[in-house]
Parts: sequence; structure tokens; C-alpha cells
Amino acid sequence: MVEVGEGSGSKPSEEIWAKLVPLDSRYSDIEIRSDEIVICSEIRSSSFEKHDWCKISRNSDLCSATMLNKSSNTVLVDEAVVQNGDDIVIKCGSKIFPGPDTEGYLGYRFEVMPSQEICNKQLITISVDAEHAKCSICLNIWHDVVTVAPCLHNFCNGCFSEWLKRSQEKHSSVLCPQCRAVVQFVGRNHFLRNIEEDILEADSSLKRSDEEVALLDSYALIQSNLVVRSGKKLRRKRAYSPLDEESDGIDLPCPQCGTELGGFHCNQNTIHLQCHACGGMMPSRTDISVPQHCVGCDRAFCGAYWQAQRLTRSDFHPVCSRETFKPISDRTISRIPDAVHDKNWHEQDITQRCIIQMGRTLQDVISEWIAKLNNREIDRTRMPLNHAEMITSGTHVCNDCYDKLVSFLLYWFRISVPKYLLPPDASKREDCWYGYSCRTQHHSDEHARRRNHVCRPTRGTNM
Repeated sequence: MVEVGEGSGSKPSEEIWAKLVPLDSRYSDIEIRSDEIVICSEIRSSSFEKHDWCKISRNSDLCSATMLNKSSNTVLVDEAVVQNGDDIVIKCGSKIFPGPDTEGYLGYRFEVMPSQEICNKQLITISVDAEHAKCSICLNIWHDVVTVAPCLHNFCNGCFSEWLKRSQEKHSSVLCPQCRAVVQFVGRNHFLRNIEEDILEADSSLKRSDEEVALLDSYALIQSNLVVRSGKKLRRKRAYSPLDEESDGIDLPCPQCGTELGGFHCNQNTIHLQCHACGGMMPSRTDISVPQHCVGCDRAFCGAYWQAQRLTRSDFHPVCSRETFKPISDRTISRIPDAVHDKNWHEQDITQRCIIQMGRTLQDVISEWIAKLNNREIDRTRMPLNHAEMITSGTHVCNDCYDKLVSFLLYWFRISVPKYLLPPDASKREDCWYGYSCRTQHHSDEHARRRNHVCRPTRGTNM
């Protein structure tokens, strides 16, 4: 007589997170897909009998489960006896026998399947000495850390911004405060910022007061990568032009280095921003109201700046079109961006058909929801942009950030549409438990089609 197990309650479309692997290779694995599953046993002798054996429930650590004995027998888990109605925690590698003895019962090994979520929780914590995460100007843990090049030393944004400002006022080369090397480049370091936050979370005594943080933030000038000119003559890296004579041999990063435009002329200490779109340079200026950074991503774009200087093209310098960086209200849209609804094309198709069925255009819908955004009628918590609370219809954003904004607004549009206005095939679908956070929708086309993913999660870590 051999007792064999089988699972009930799992749906084929769900992701396998664990297995019961028979110790006898002649039998099949029991795949566990749902967070709770009842395992039925089948006694193979002269007749087949089935009865509930146990219930396995996934634990919040994602690496273990709780097993409840639902059989009339005692069961063995790692040689521990579990009575009827009792439960026990099982981990990867636990050996389970559905009876009071190892003889006559098919044993199983519990295995947890690797997933990205589990891997993230099991990453080895890297130990960082807090002394190596201090700014050499203020001698505190970095705040909004920036890295200078080529020496690669790190400082608080506010501290280095003040150092940069004083160097400019003295019309001298910008030297690294730590090693005195000439600084050619400075930019925010998002990787080290995560380390900075982890250190402060681990040791709250290293945190600054709210007043100190606010003061540092008020000094901070570095939003995107800055190219710092040292004032020394550089080797020519491009063909000769008449502008070279005027510059006395000094390399000209931008059009305003060679000539005055709009009443402004760069000097040898002017800090330059590199445009993310075209790679060209423009002076970093705080004396004008023309935006030079996208509020959504903090990257620099030159289109709006050069348009304000009435420069539309240059034979010697890259200059962006205004279309790469302009106010939200000046933009038009005729197709749904690829990133909408987490790239689920089934959901994109439903949204498109819904708009057409309502007798509207995509532009109509986006304009309506931008107005709602302006009126603070939308919760901005999940807006995938920096400085979400600052964004209005007049905000300058780049093309990538505009697509992200459209994705955000179309999510709100979809969840506000009553079911009876959805296409018939869409209105009958059940919501996916994991909603917009579902990973299965990205690798199972059938699951992406059969379940609605434009909804909030009711299970998982993103609830």
C-alpha cells in the first residue's frame, strides 16, 4: 500500500512558488501555485481512496510555509510528529511523510522555487563603514550625495554647490575639496544615495536635524550632470572655425562661449550642463526663468533654453528641437505609448476600444485628466515621476516623462470607467489578485488576456 499526494485549488495560470518533490522518482511533483493549497492523498491498494492530507499556506517571508495536518493520522515532518489539527512551519528541504511512519507512505521534500522577489529578500547585506560615507566638507553622512570627476570623491550636494559657487566668485579653477585635483565634472550619485539612506536608517543618531537638511537643500544647485571648465587651454578636438580665433584657442563647449546671445556670454568659469537628448552643452544659469531640467527626471535638456535665446540651429554645436522638452499643455498625443498599463498590450487595446466606443479621442481623454491633475483631483502617490507634487499643465517635461505621465493618467481613466462602458469581452474578466503589480502578465499571454490588471493589488507586497 502506497499513499500518494496531489494538490487541489491551484490555477494553471498562477506562478509556481513551491513544489512537493517525491522521494521516489517514479512519482510526479506536486506543484504549488496559490498562496493556500489543500493536498489530497490517494491510497493505492485494492481500491483508490482520496482524502484531505494537509493544507499548505505560504508565509510572508516567501521562503517558508505553514503546514496544517488535515488527515486523521499523525504525520511526520523532519521526524517531528504532527497531530491532526496541528500545524508546523516547513522550509526548503523539509521532509514530509503523510502518516505516522516512513514505511508504506510516499515521502516528499518541500522545495521553494527561486523568484526575483525572494532573491531580493535574500541578498547579502554589504557592510559599509559610516566613516567612509562622510562628506569631507561638513564631516557628516552625505546628504543628496554628488560625485566629482576625475578623482571620484563624494560630497553633499549643498556643501559642494557652495564650494562651486565660491570658486566661481574667485574666478578660479574648481578644485576637489578633498584631494585638490581639478574638477571637470560633477553629478548626483543615485547608487550612493541609497547607501546613505540605509546607513541613516540603521543608525538614527547620525541623522541631521530637519533645519540642517532644509538649509543644505536650499544650497543644492546640482540637479543633473555638470561639466566644469578649468579655464586652462585645451587641445583642439574639432575642425578649425572662425570662432576659434575669438576664443584665443580655448575650447568652446556651447554657442554662448564664442559669442554673446540674448545678452549673455560665457566666461572661463561658467558651469555647463550637458543635454541628455543631443549631448550638446548649455550654460547652467540661475538668473533666468527658462527651465533647463525636466522636473520628472531631473535630467538636463537644452531645447527650451536655446529657443529662449532665439537660437534654432548651430553649425558647430548640437542644439535640440523644442519638441524634446516643452510644457505638458503644449503637447499632443494620437497613440497610446508602449509603456501604458505596464506594457500589457491586451489592456492597451481595451483602453483604446473604450475611448473609441465613448466617441472620444485619446487627446480628449488626456486633456480631461490633465485638468483633473491641475485641480488636485488625483492621488499622485503612484505617479512615476520625481517631484510629483510640483507637476502642473505648465510644467516642462521631456518625451520619456510625458509618456510616463500619460500612462499614469490612463490608469486613472480606466479605473474610473464603469464596467458597462467597457467592451463586452473586457467587462466579464475577473481582477487579477496582484493587479498592476502582477509579474505573470509579462510572460503569460493567456493570463494577461484572461484577467484584468488595471486594478489595485489585493495580495502580495504592493497592497
